[in-house]
Amino acid sequence: MTIEHDPLATTSEWTRPPGWLPGTTPAATGHRIGTREEHAAAREALLAREKEHTRLGDELTRQRLELPWVRVEQDYCLDTVDGPRRLAELFDGRSQLLLYHFMFGPSYEAGCPINSSIADTIDPLVPHLNAHDVTMALVSSAPLGRLQAYRQRMGWSIPWLSSAGSEFNADLGYSSDPDETRAWVAGNLESLPPIVERNARASGTDIAGYLTESPGFSAFVLEDGIVYQTYATGWRGVEFLMGYYPILDRAPKGREEDDGFQLWLRRHDEYGAG
Repeated sequence: MTIEHDPLATTSEWTRPPGWLPGTTPAATGHRIGTREEHAAAREALLAREKEHTRLGDELTRQRLELPWVRVEQDYCLDTVDGPRRLAELFDGRSQLLLYHFMFGPSYEAGCPINSSIADTIDPLVPHLNAHDVTMALVSSAPLGRLQAYRQRMGWSIPWLSSAGSEFNADLGYSSDPDETRAWVAGNLESLPPIVERNARASGTDIAGYLTESPGFSAFVLEDGIVYQTYATGWRGVEFLMGYYPILDRAPKGREEDDGFQLWLRRHDEYGAG
């Protein structure tokens, strides 16, 4: 099954990755100070908006579950620690399969730091998901041996699949042709934010090699021996997997990223390093 995807389209604005940069908010300097009564009144008004947001989230979840399923026609085979396995075999006895498309391409020497922070969030949740009839795994286009070595370094237990030798990642829109990507980068280099160069260097590749991969989330269901894709999202759509952001959004100073979008993030074993 091929999902239409054009990550290399060029417009007058930076379009790769689409929707990467969130809207920025003014720095919390000279913040307004009020009485407890003023705070309570403002908090009550905000609570009404928060409840509205929660109800909207519930409605979006309902609509997400009502999306039509699409049969996966291609007989994909991915590399696992147990040998090559077809997509239907990856459900591991459960009816639902969730995959995070981790940015670790063939030219990478290590996994992307931002994607690593996402895996940090997912990894401890896997037993709970398994108990709810959900199998979850990471998938990348780098060779399996390189993925497993990095997985061991990070201390993760989540299964990690390699799509090397398969069109799986490309068909779903999360890997792009190296030559086309390099040509796109040559015409858009000045518009890329600093995080792209930082992540490429940290991953042991150049910017073009780094941007051959995209982050994404794909959901599948197995019914009567047939695999269907039910949902997919990418770029800022995977923010629900970044557990630190909802917490920071409720901290006094928020994310404090502005022009330094995500530059503070490191692999969990690199904080404090020079």
